[in-house]
Amino acid sequence: MSISEAGTGPQQAAGKPSGVKKFFTRYFGAAPAAKPEDVRADLWTQGLGAPYADEGSKEYASAVLEQYKMYVEMADRISARRGLTNTFFLTLNSAVFTAIGFFWANHPHAATWLLIFPAIVLIAECMAWFWLVRSYRQLNSGKYAVVGALEERLPASPYYRAEWKALGEGEDPARYWPITHLEQWIPILFAASYLGGFIAIMVA
Repeated sequence: MSISEAGTGPQQAAGKPSGVKKFFTRYFGAAPAAKPEDVRADLWTQGLGAPYADEGSKEYASAVLEQYKMYVEMADRISARRGLTNTFFLTLNSAVFTAIGFFWANHPHAATWLLIFPAIVLIAECMAWFWLVRSYRQLNSGKYAVVGALEERLPASPYYRAEWKALGEGEDPARYWPITHLEQWIPILFAASYLGGFIAIMVA
């Protein structure tokens, strides 16, 4: 965003977010979750020919059900891929901590300032982990909005409305705390540990 777009003094609109706030929100914040009404207009194909021209026909209902089942399976696969990603990065960082403990026990005589390079790499790796988890969370949000819109054409909405309402819509941690809210803190904690350890070694 340019300086002219950001605005200064009286020219800046009241309540308009600053460049730093927009950057933080775009790359680190969480946007409101997508809802079925956000995708409803773009979901359904218009002007279909036979045998799907009649929305009340058995062929149409069968096609919706098949697409729904396939899409729910795809949403579950995204969750599985997110779990594999977390397992990979947790294993990697656990191995890094083990290696740090091994070398620290042997008191390497290299200059401590050289640790800045592995520290930068490790913090960058943690940031990549954070953004991957965030991306999966955003992707799941969009997919569940589509699932909710598809369930509007089905007799029941067990996956989107019923289950989500039973869990308090994620607003009551005593009933359900969305796991992605916790997952995003793990790479941040690892990055803070690496940064804090590097600072402690430098000032020691």
